[in-house]
This record gives sequence, structure tokens and C-alpha cells, in this order.
Amino acid sequence: MMTSSESDPGKNQTISDGFILVGFSYLNKLQILLFLVLLFLYLAILLGNLLVILLIKLNPSLHTPMYFFLVNLSFLGICFTTSVIPQLLVHLLVEKKTISFAGCAAQMYVITITGLTECCLLAAMAYDRYVAIRHPLHYTTIMSGRACAQLMGASWFIGISVEVAQTTWIFSLPFCGSHRIHHFFCDIPPVLKMACTDTSKNEIMVFTVSVLFILGPFLLIILSYVLIIFTIIQLPSAEGRRKAFSTCSSHLMVVTLFYGLALITYMGLGSSSSPESDQVIVLIDIIVAPLSNPIIYTLRNKEVKGAFRKTVEKNIFSRS
Repeated sequence: MMTSSESDPGKNQTISDGFILVGFSYLNKLQILLFLVLLFLYLAILLGNLLVILLIKLNPSLHTPMYFFLVNLSFLGICFTTSVIPQLLVHLLVEKKTISFAGCAAQMYVITITGLTECCLLAAMAYDRYVAIRHPLHYTTIMSGRACAQLMGASWFIGISVEVAQTTWIFSLPFCGSHRIHHFFCDIPPVLKMACTDTSKNEIMVFTVSVLFILGPFLLIILSYVLIIFTIIQLPSAEGRRKAFSTCSSHLMVVTLFYGLALITYMGLGSSSSPESDQVIVLIDIIVAPLSNPIIYTLRNKEVKGAFRKTVEKNIFSRS
């Protein structure tokens, strides 16, 4: 199962076939209750995001740049949670919470790629709102189908290229010692702790990626909204200002939730009292954003609610 280091038999064993995700083992029998709660929330995330995707695909009135990006946002939310929650649900029911070396790497690939792509996508959506408010007469020309595809392609390209390089480098390191990861999924910090070599260069890369590709899009979003707010303030009528702001409110709420939770999570991890509370903070971060996005874009959006009503009525009348 584990192979010893050949250079020094007395050294810690080299991890060659997998890890144990300790996760929420400390909950004992309460793991069943957590399983039921997470199963309900996961199904809600799947149904909510799939509903948004289907509504947009089935209604030509929603075939606009904003909803094109929303389809991709919902798809990212499904991929992100599916890379973590199903395996966590299984581990809550079994005593042996193992994950293979390849499975751990695959999980990290999906988590990091979808997370970074979402950061870039939110910046693209902010640019879309900026063009809609600042250049309404040229909106359809600037935000053409080709431009939207390029923005989306650039978001995926950055997410895949950066995170494949980073994750591949991490899993090229030698891992040894205890094969128990005190987390419920293969996140970068706990996995790096398993390496039996100097990881300072990897940590520098993680920091660099965070600054350039997570903080960078956030600064672009802030710049977009500064220009948007400046434009809205200059509008002559109160009604015009209200309508302009309403077109941005859903995206602004999603951005605030996404980056707000991330900030709370990673500030809380350093100050929390125990690894157990760290895991709870991260789990909340993983669940809340993908669950909230479809709610924000449906309950607060008249176009989506109208499309939903038309789709339901159409199906009822067609059957009757």
C-alpha cells in the first residue's frame, strides 16, 4: 500500500497510492445528519443551475450576452460543487475515507480551474454591464456573439492553462509521512503540507496566481463599477438611474457574495480556533455561492421570471 523511501529506510514512507481525507470524521454519528443536509443542498444547486441553463436555452428572448455568461456561470457552479460534494457525501457514510493519488489530482484540477475561470468570467460580466450602461447605442455591436465567445474563451483559457501548470507542478512533488489530509477535499494548502520537500517556490506561485488572476479580475470589476456608477449619477432622470442600476444589481450581488465569502473564508482560516471550524467555513463557501447564483438571477430578474412563466404555460397548454 505504501512504499518506503529507498535512500533511507528510516525515513517516513513515501505516499504512492493515495490519501485519507479525515474530513468530518470527528462528528461520528452526526455525519448522517450532515449527509442529509448536504444531499438536499447539492440537489438544490443542481436543479437551480440546470433550470437557469434550460430557461435561457429554451427562450430566444434571453439569448443576450448577459444570459450567455450566466449559462457559463451556472455550468461552472455545477462543475465546482460536483467535484467536491458527491465524494464528501460518500465519505460521510463510510469509515474508510480514501482517495487515490490520481483522484486527488483530478479533484484539484477541477476545483482550481473552475474557481479561477469564474473569477475571470465575473470580470467579463462586469465589462458587459459597463458597455450596456456606458455605450447603450453601441452595445449590440461591441458585445457581439464573437466578442462574447472570445471573452468566455479567454476566461477558460486562463483558468485551464494557469491551474493545469500549477496543479501539475504540485503533484510532481514527492509526498511522504502520514497520508492523512485533515480536510474533506484535496485543496492546495493541505496537499502542499504533505510534500516532503521545500515547497516555498510552489507557495510563491500560489500567491502570484492569487494576486494576478484572482485579485486582478476583482480590480477590473471595481473599475467597471466605478465607471458605471459615475455614468448612472449623470443620468438626468431618477427613473433612468433606477433602471440602469437594476440591470447591474444581480451581477453586483453575485460578485459581492463570491469575493465576500472568499475573503471571509481565507481571513477566517488563519484566525479560527481549530481545523474543524476551518472546514466548516470552507464548506459554507463551497455551498453558498453556487446555491445563491440561480436564486439571485431568477427571483430578482423579471425577464427570467417571465421566461419561466411562459415556458410553464406553453408546456401546460401543449399537453392539454
